[in-house]
Amino acid sequence: MNAPMPLETSLPNWLVRAAENQPDHLAIQCGSTHWSFAELLHQTEQLAYQLATPGIGKGTRVALLAANDLPFVVVVHALMRLGAILVPLNVRLTQAELAWQLEDVQATFLCSDARYGETASQLARELPRLTFLSLISDAQQNVGIADQPLVPAIALSGSLNLNDIQSIMYTSGTTGHPKGVLITYGMLCWGAIGSALTLEHHADDCWLACLPLFHVGGLTILMRSVINGISVNLHEKAAPEGINRAIIEDGVTIISVVAVILQRMLDDLDKHEHGARYPATLRCVLLGGGPAPRPLLERCAARGIPVVQTYGLTESCAQAATLLPGDALRKLGSAGRPLFPVQLRIFDEHQQPVALGQPGVIHLQGPTITPGYDHRPEVTERAFHNGWFSTGDLGYLDEEGYLYVLDRRSDLIISGGENVYPAEIESVLLSHSEVQEAGVCGSDDARWGQVPIAFVRLRTGSTTGSDELLTYATRFLARYKVPQAIYIVPEIPRNSAGKLLRRELARLIPR
Repeated sequence: MNAPMPLETSLPNWLVRAAENQPDHLAIQCGSTHWSFAELLHQTEQLAYQLATPGIGKGTRVALLAANDLPFVVVVHALMRLGAILVPLNVRLTQAELAWQLEDVQATFLCSDARYGETASQLARELPRLTFLSLISDAQQNVGIADQPLVPAIALSGSLNLNDIQSIMYTSGTTGHPKGVLITYGMLCWGAIGSALTLEHHADDCWLACLPLFHVGGLTILMRSVINGISVNLHEKAAPEGINRAIIEDGVTIISVVAVILQRMLDDLDKHEHGARYPATLRCVLLGGGPAPRPLLERCAARGIPVVQTYGLTESCAQAATLLPGDALRKLGSAGRPLFPVQLRIFDEHQQPVALGQPGVIHLQGPTITPGYDHRPEVTERAFHNGWFSTGDLGYLDEEGYLYVLDRRSDLIISGGENVYPAEIESVLLSHSEVQEAGVCGSDDARWGQVPIAFVRLRTGSTTGSDELLTYATRFLARYKVPQAIYIVPEIPRNSAGKLLRRELARLIPR
């Protein structure tokens, strides 16, 4: 007789429990399709049986290349019923980049929807150890595997071990190759609990998911839905028109976005027939993805938009700190205080605590923090110091313990011995009425070591020039912070989640 699993590490499967507790409650809306928790569970179990037939089971590494759509959602939950490990792939990567990740993570199966089927089949031909499974959905949106019989020959797991790996999510790779971050069920569970305690979930909450599901910010919305019993309004892309329509017409109460998406939403809202305000049903706009420009926060405050700034990263399972709505104006620009399960400290380069108000590297500790990186013990060891995870991000705590994120340490510009934070310069440029987007990076300089340079995308029809923007910047910035040059560009590079890619800015310099 097998020994029972220790109670402290085992929980019922979250989707199964949600379907038992509220079978008719809306689980997910995607376009015109509405699934209850009971229907989502049915779809999940049907697919799980199909996935089990070719040999997917506990610990199997299954890569997924799919759009933000119902097949992605069903695969996520089906793999959980089998105890398999999800490896979500960034659909914007090249075939060579995808092949590298598949080899690095040693995936043995690759699932793909119809949109990315050709890329997936090519990858399977290139990597002999990889078995390709094509996801299909019929006119009724039933999700299945092409040419795969449905044989319910196994017992699906009804529990989850909190120490098991749910997924391996690759970081965006700001330097060198990306790393596979281990995401456990415990991280997801504690993250959902911390979010619920902070945001005080309501029975009728509906969370709009427009961030990519292959990023932690998107995937955790699916987990919070089944853990906390709330609905998800899923969008394939972060199109401002569709997002605003859902907020106004579909009863969306919470949304997770990054700054550039929120800016576009506000621009679209100005043209909307409902005027320049959202309905009172929208009670929380979670804003992450890096330091938020102060002009954007002030623009939202003037319209009564309930922006809740957050700070987090893949290694912290999304949210690590959140600014409560009641503090939004009093602490404008802050990322708030740590979530209930998270401890946060600011250390200097010698791993010593810094005084309040002094900048340093943000460190995190708690059950939402990753145990490490997949098959990279040396990298994992370097990331942790006496049990504290070093985020590599720079910030400080004020006298009340509120976090202010300055920048990524890798983006810091040191000019003549002075620290220059790109986000501060970007915020000033974005406060100019003609500037739509801005990005700042460092450029080598013989005299100062580095100097800041800026890249700006103007609003449509604007004729503002670089000299005018430089003059404007000098009104608000110390001399050493003023960009050495400002380049007007048609587009600012961002990743699939909308985060600014400062490492790619220098490529925009005219040759």
